[in-house]
Amino acid sequence: MVETSALKMLGRQMECGPEMAVEMAAEWLRVRDREGRLQPLVANAAQRRFEEQRGRQNIVLKARQMGVTTWVAGRFFLRTITKPGTLTLQVAHTREAAEGIFRIVQRMWEELPKDMREGPLVRSRANAGQMVFPELDSEYRVASACDIGAGRGMSLQNLHCSEVSRWPGDAAMTLAGLRAALAPGGELVLESTPNGAYGAFYVEWCAGVEAGGDRNAMVRHFLPWWMEASYVGPRVDAAAMTEVEAALVERHGLSEKQIGFRRGLERSYGGLRSQEFAEDAETCFRATGSCFFNIGAIERQLGEYEEIVATRRGEALLVWLPPQEGRKYLVAVDSAGGGEDGDFAAVQVIDRLTGLQCAELQERLRPSELAKVAVELAKEYHGAMIAVERNNHGAAVLAYIETSEHYTTVYRQGSEAGWLTTAVSKPEMTARLGSLLEQRPEIFKSKRLLSECRTFVGRERGKTGAANGAHDDLVMAMAVAQAVREEMLPRSHGTWADGIR
Repeated sequence: MVETSALKMLGRQMECGPEMAVEMAAEWLRVRDREGRLQPLVANAAQRRFEEQRGRQNIVLKARQMGVTTWVAGRFFLRTITKPGTLTLQVAHTREAAEGIFRIVQRMWEELPKDMREGPLVRSRANAGQMVFPELDSEYRVASACDIGAGRGMSLQNLHCSEVSRWPGDAAMTLAGLRAALAPGGELVLESTPNGAYGAFYVEWCAGVEAGGDRNAMVRHFLPWWMEASYVGPRVDAAAMTEVEAALVERHGLSEKQIGFRRGLERSYGGLRSQEFAEDAETCFRATGSCFFNIGAIERQLGEYEEIVATRRGEALLVWLPPQEGRKYLVAVDSAGGGEDGDFAAVQVIDRLTGLQCAELQERLRPSELAKVAVELAKEYHGAMIAVERNNHGAAVLAYIETSEHYTTVYRQGSEAGWLTTAVSKPEMTARLGSLLEQRPEIFKSKRLLSECRTFVGRERGKTGAANGAHDDLVMAMAVAQAVREEMLPRSHGTWADGIR
């Protein structure tokens, strides 16, 4: 294996700490700046802070165009060409973004000395997403989260996942597959701008630890927009600043020109300013995305402790309130096809008068199994009425309930058994559930349900549903339960809201 003395020295220097890594990047790597000029990769404030605080696993919450992707690409590229046997993978949220990252790395290679490019760093393959260095047995790849099986079968030393909050499909599953390919001791970087208080990136951020803690845990790095030196605008006099602007100056030492830039953001981005140019690691999530329900109400209730008095079926079935004498109950069922990789079936048991959540089932069950479990719960809760969403597999569940389980206390719409969710009824159901979450959040006991509420999002043309990679079976089962309950409330109790007082 051929190596130049310069590469050997560079490899040793890269391991000498953040200051040396910053020096080596400036000496060896070239990138294009915002004006398109070729310049040394001199670390800006955000890049330097990340380098100083990074651990083995990192998650970066950032404002737009802070240079994190370029910095990580440069560091991983230097590692790839100085450590034989290194496999590096960067995964972007779209194919176009992946191609852009690859062009950055391609330029870094092109700007290296000719004797390196034609010597130990000669490439046997260099296409739109892959560089292979046969003399080093090393490889640099760039892929898209859209690519099925990205990272499978590899043993990665370096993994960078870019704009994770915007990954398509089941982002959590894609990330799990990539993590499985990362070798023990390999470095991981997840980074993104915020995109709502839900999804794989938000979950990973909440599970991370602050920089300076356990360096083997997921280290959090928050990089607000004012760390970028070019983000300045017209000067705003201190006397003309709002209370919020003055507080930012006091707390973070912002300049009058940075306040001017911030005002420009408000004019250009409106409500998206907090998403694209984050200022706070908490409110930037809540102010962004498209969660259908009130995030604040959900998170407050998530923070409350609700005692589970019984678990069954391997914790698929949770019980908070056992049946009480003299109470009437409702069992709502959201069906699924079942199978190992299918959607979950869900059952919600509520008190018919108060709407209080008593028990919940979330399990992958075939229609016949789901019918049996639903009937068992209904019998346990004093012969409760069963309301099955009859869409899709629901018709089969109803058939099993009536013919195999011989249970007759079944909710009907006219002559038809079951509840039908339509383009007309769904907005009403979800709006009712949203009002309950705000007005009486204490009636909801399940963390699983509340977590699904957090990932239940609005879409185009007024449609709603689970965010990519999330589920809404528990949400829909509860929405059915509360809708049927309203119909069944005695008129003496007035509206559904009156009935829970």
